[in-house]
Amino acid sequence: MNLFWLIRAKRWAKHPPSAKRVLLVFGVVAACVALYLLERAGLLPAWMELEGRTGRRGVQF
Repeated sequence: MNLFWLIRAKRWAKHPPSAKRVLLVFGVVAACVALYLLERAGLLPAWMELEGRTGRRGVQF
């Protein structure tokens, strides 16, 4: 950890984010986790699937 991160942490301690901002961040994280779980379970609709997917993870050539 460098000095920049310590200064940033001090600012956050003095001026924490509002409740609305915290709820927004948690909502976005929850939506991302839900989409990931739906994708892993194979429950996504066809329009959300990638075209030409080979089933292999990573970069497709």
